[in-house]
Amino acid sequence: MSLIRTDARQTLWRWREVLVALAALALGGLWVFGTIGLLHYLGYVVMILGIALLLAGLQRVRFQGGVGGPGVVQVDEGQVAYFGPLTGGTVALREMSALMLDPTAKPAHWVLVQPGQTNLQVPLNAEGAEALFDAFASLPGIRTEHMLTQMKRPADQPVMIWQRSAPHPRTLLH
Repeated sequence: MSLIRTDARQTLWRWREVLVALAALALGGLWVFGTIGLLHYLGYVVMILGIALLLAGLQRVRFQGGVGGPGVVQVDEGQVAYFGPLTGGTVALREMSALMLDPTAKPAHWVLVQPGQTNLQVPLNAEGAEALFDAFASLPGIRTEHMLTQMKRPADQPVMIWQRSAPHPRTLLH
């Protein structure tokens, strides 16, 4: 038997990084304003880390697309796998050429493009879809703020979130 209601526990879990960041900020502030010496200066470091954690945590909260969607997402060693009721597949992050957001699908879907394969469509609210944030953040040159903004913006057509840039011709020769 749990002392915390299920929905309260899920909310706390969703906001866990933000809560840890706020605790770090509070501890750092306590050290900065309440002590002297080495601990005083260490408080500044803890506060800076708390701010960085807070910004990252808020991005993760904004990325979460809800729960209860169809299928399951797994991210393992650079591979994104989606197991859905009607479709599924895998995409290697290293070989992806584009990432799109299709808000016209019900529910909205991520579209992962890998040359030579059928596009992998993953609902934003599929179980485990929150793991896609770290996977997408590892794509070279992706603008995470653009991605988060597009997730909340109403659109009537698919939106390009990221596209791999073609290698410069001189780099192909060396």
